[in-house]
Amino acid sequence: MDLRRAVCVVFVSFVVVVTVWCTSPVSAGDIVHDDEWTPKKPGCANRFVLVKVPIWIDGREETEFVGVGARFGPTLESKEKHANQTILTLADPPDCCSTLKTKLTGHEAVLVYRGNCSFVDKANVAEAAGASAILIVNNRTELFKMVCESNETDVDIRIPAVMLPQDAGASLESSLNKSLVSVQLYSPKRPLVDVAEVFLWLMAVGTILCASYWFAWTAREATMEHEKFLKDCSDEYLNSEGAGPSGVVDINMTSAVSFVVIASCFLVMLYKFMSVWFIEVLVVLFCIGGVEGLQTCLVALLSRYFRRAGESYVKVPIFGAVSYLTLAVSPFCIAFAVVWAVFRRISFAWIGQDILGIALIITVLQIVRVPNLKVGTVLLSCAFFYDIFWVFVSKWWFHESVMIVVARGDKSGEDGIPMLLKIPRMFDPWGGYSIIGFGDILLPGLVVAFSQRYDWLAKKNLREGYFLWAMTAYGLGLLITYVALNLMDGHGQPALLYIVPFTLGTLLTLSRKRGDLKNLWTRGEPERPCPHHIRLQPSQSEARS
Repeated sequence: MDLRRAVCVVFVSFVVVVTVWCTSPVSAGDIVHDDEWTPKKPGCANRFVLVKVPIWIDGREETEFVGVGARFGPTLESKEKHANQTILTLADPPDCCSTLKTKLTGHEAVLVYRGNCSFVDKANVAEAAGASAILIVNNRTELFKMVCESNETDVDIRIPAVMLPQDAGASLESSLNKSLVSVQLYSPKRPLVDVAEVFLWLMAVGTILCASYWFAWTAREATMEHEKFLKDCSDEYLNSEGAGPSGVVDINMTSAVSFVVIASCFLVMLYKFMSVWFIEVLVVLFCIGGVEGLQTCLVALLSRYFRRAGESYVKVPIFGAVSYLTLAVSPFCIAFAVVWAVFRRISFAWIGQDILGIALIITVLQIVRVPNLKVGTVLLSCAFFYDIFWVFVSKWWFHESVMIVVARGDKSGEDGIPMLLKIPRMFDPWGGYSIIGFGDILLPGLVVAFSQRYDWLAKKNLREGYFLWAMTAYGLGLLITYVALNLMDGHGQPALLYIVPFTLGTLLTLSRKRGDLKNLWTRGEPERPCPHHIRLQPSQSEARS
């Protein structure tokens, strides 16, 4: 039992360090790129939008490619039903840098290849030949932002221009050589609010709520037991350490500050060495933590109904004393994690990942705690700057957001790392997932759980305490994160940028107003008189008389 707890504590430390980066990827995926670095001018000031390109071959819809719109040209339709189906023709010459030999009637889109002249020149040549749209194939598998050169003046282009990746161009050229190919071009907009974001918000808030009440209840039980023993305990017991939940790890100032350095190093390592094998290692570690978390939660829930099994222990080699209930639950937890790991690429595997993740977060919040508001403030402040740096500032050094790249698993061939809660965007035409990292829940959750523990020990009701205010502040901060996410067209947001000021600001302001700030800042728990001191005072008075 002690070994199992030690393994869990070690893994918890790993999880807090590794997954706190996920504070940023509250994300929905970028479909609009308003790039301020690329040049703009009248007629060449469009935002870069992703474009859906459905393909029909001999009248049957076969596949769909995704391209990116250019700075120039008209705005594309946002609804599929309003987009015209157009015959696709291969340009001659293929680079479309000189007058086309291909005869067009004004209703065809032309497929051309990048190179030898500017994008604007290609679009002008295609438009002059009578093309209704131009699809430019990149010379790489990635998409490229098509802009106007600074010396170009003829940018009044009236046909849409879309960049396609190299593999899409090769597939289309192969089809054009033997079949009739038609295309549609449209750029659907995301819904203002997606159900996935609502459920993700409820999951995050609900996880902290459950963990806070669970830990506060455990702390209160331990305190009541402590006070019961104090009434008639020996001097030897009085000189021993105070009571508290067993197996709890208190965060100190040093670990709160060093977190930023360690987490940053690990994040860079993930960024540099992200690969399939690295993801596999993270999956194994996630499964170990998920098994421990799910087992802890299930044992706590079932022990109310199977009290005898929960209180009866048997010695297990290496692990020591383990309850019969834990032995009964463990195989199910292990099997659950293994099944998820094997089938994690199927469409509904997110359900198992979220179950394991929530159980792990709740368990972490039972084992790790913030002893006072001072440590909580330092921890969240460090995470606040860490989050902003690796989401926004890192672009200056790495030319891309390190945290978002790691969250998406761009270099691994996987759909992101497992240390995330995610829900599919069910009503989004672009699909994908709304995600939130463990760190966005864990770090603020430590401070929220601290406020709940303080309220219970101080015997404060919801209105007079701090938990309700901290919980509300966290919920509002996360809500503002999703508002910002939608206002910025799906660009990943550093959630702690919004959550930390709301949560910390509320606790600090309210505690100062009530006069509890000093106690919360240093002691972290209400002062309680010693029962022995109260009982001995009359005897001391009588002796003096």
